[in-house]
Amino acid sequence: MQSSVTSTGSPSVQMPVMLVAEVQDSLLVVVHDLNRLDGLLAHTMENLMERFTAASANLADPSLVDSTQLDIVRSTLRAAVTELQFQDMASQLINHTSKILQGCAYRLASESMGSEDGEAVPFVEEVPERPNPVTQDEMDAGSIELF
Repeated sequence: MQSSVTSTGSPSVQMPVMLVAEVQDSLLVVVHDLNRLDGLLAHTMENLMERFTAASANLADPSLVDSTQLDIVRSTLRAAVTELQFQDMASQLINHTSKILQGCAYRLASESMGSEDGEAVPFVEEVPERPNPVTQDEMDAGSIELF
């Protein structure tokens, strides 16, 4: 790889086209894998929510006598449902990371190979400026900050 200075005066590095193509392909594979991970998380959270809802409905049965133990179980169940916010935060982070990687892949291709006449350039949203959309680092009831 050679480094040079462009006409705008900024430094640049020339890379073989095959290397650029391999890096771009790798970035797009990672984006695909992140999207699959997001789908798996969403599916798992839907299943968990259904099970928690069923358990909560069973605990609300009037035939069950109120007791301290039952109150503890109900409280634990409510806390577990609160922790399902994890999926929302994970999904936001996966989406943010995917946009950055996809933007890098297309910019890499565009900068190194240019576009040919009549060739459509894939539309990619602007790469997000914020380094991390999720600032949450613990899971307590009422303590979530997503935006």
